[in-house]
Amino acid sequence: MKIQKWTAKESKKHIITPSDLDHKYSRGSLGAITGSAQYPGAAVLTSKAAVATGLGVLRFHSSSGLAHLVLHSVPEALVQPGKVDAWLAGSGVSDKKYSDFTTWLRHRWFQLMKAQNVPTVLDAGALNWAGKLSQPTLITPHAGELAKLLMKRGVAVSSEAIEADPSKWAVLASQKLGVTVLLKGSTTYVAADDLLIELPKATPWLATAGSGDVLAGIIGALVATNYIEILNDEKNLARVAATGAFIHNNAALLASVGSPISATSMIEFIPEAIKKILK
Repeated sequence: MKIQKWTAKESKKHIITPSDLDHKYSRGSLGAITGSAQYPGAAVLTSKAAVATGLGVLRFHSSSGLAHLVLHSVPEALVQPGKVDAWLAGSGVSDKKYSDFTTWLRHRWFQLMKAQNVPTVLDAGALNWAGKLSQPTLITPHAGELAKLLMKRGVAVSSEAIEADPSKWAVLASQKLGVTVLLKGSTTYVAADDLLIELPKATPWLATAGSGDVLAGIIGALVATNYIEILNDEKNLARVAATGAFIHNNAALLASVGSPISATSMIEFIPEAIKKILK
């Protein structure tokens, strides 16, 4: 399978800039089901990153009383249900909390997510939903998470084996699960059927707590703003995911300049990273 190397030129095609006719709802609405009592910060990081990426509307759905925490950092967020163009679910949610699929089905927010048949990003604790939704779906695991998910679906593989050949396992997972797969690592791969994208090698400074939550927020926003293109061609979900990973790494490079960074500091450089791509 031919590997497509992802660049700023390719990323530019999937960053939707507003026109004079746009308003907040036409610029993409993202429904976010993120964070938990155990990991409340993920709710803030995903929300801040999504808004920083150029999202029109963020609808945060709190299942752990996190709305006030999110509103303190992102006062423009809406905290009541409504129509969305894309979903982001699972960041900062333990995979043990909803390991049983039927438990997820009973939860009101996940019933709403399933009912609104729009492109969906599944991260962390929501990975068990892979292949169980009718809408275009992207999963964003690291090697350990993918190994655990594949084991549950009858494929015996270790995280070490996935790390040794990530492109192979990204493709296999996409085919096995019937979803688009963004496999996080020092080199990130995105696979969707016969499309395989390789991102530039990431800065090691990205290996910090909350970095994956920031990535999820960026991708969620891009999926919401590109939802029409994704519904017209599902492979655009892979291209949008690759664009999110490209922005994520470039924001980290801008934030670090060779020095340590935090996930929070990375978010501040998302607009600048996008500006450089659009030049």
